Amino acid sequence: MDEKITKLQEIIDGSRSLVFFGGAGVSTESGIPDFRSANGIYNQKIKREVSPEEMISHTYYERFPEEFFEFYKSKLIYPDAEPNACHKALARMEEKGILKAVVTQNIDGLHQKAGSRNVFELHGSVLRNYCERCRKFYDVNAVLEAPSVPRCSCGGRIKPDVVLYEESLDSDVMENAIRAIAAADTLIIGGTSLVVYPAAGLIRYFRGNHLVLINKSQTAQDVCADLVIHEAIGEVFSRLSI
Repeated sequence: MDEKITKLQEIIDGSRSLVFFGGAGVSTESGIPDFRSANGIYNQKIKREVSPEEMISHTYYERFPEEFFEFYKSKLIYPDAEPNACHKALARMEEKGILKAVVTQNIDGLHQKAGSRNVFELHGSVLRNYCERCRKFYDVNAVLEAPSVPRCSCGGRIKPDVVLYEESLDSDVMENAIRAIAAADTLIIGGTSLVVYPAAGLIRYFRGNHLVLINKSQTAQDVCADLVIHEAIGEVFSRLSI
């Protein structure tokens, strides 16, 4: 582990255009679990076999909005979560001019809370919500404090600015993420198994010098990386001098 931390430090110190691409494992150390772990108890309550993926799909949102928002509010929003060592280190790297962008699959806004500014949220954010009728913006409290389905003052339904299953990723966000990765000399991928597409496919745009993978478990891309660390990403970043 020590040798790998030393090598990672050398790679970061030698980088001038670093991009970080992260997944759920970045936020689990802030107390935000992978939503897939929430399956069993909720199925017992609604007396239907529904996977978490189905529950946060566009179809489920349209057909069963009350159940959707109950699940969404209890399992996907963590307003008290705080940035961990990884979030904070990335923000410091951006401040120093080393890190050019964060590309994230997470929807919790913790990168921005830590101080990162150039963040591309592939799957949106729970912190942004809008009325489907008049497009008025609402913060996360409008959803959390609603007794059931949140409604706008105009009567329209308030929808989270989160990419649900069956919905397409925002094309502008994707283009910006691709552009950042393509221009990077180092790409650090952390806290993701690289199985969720199309986000996982972004790795193919990297043509830089160093590809680093940090994840607790193996990924299919481990063989392509210059450095692979199978440890908790917060622990890894806490040992770096940044």
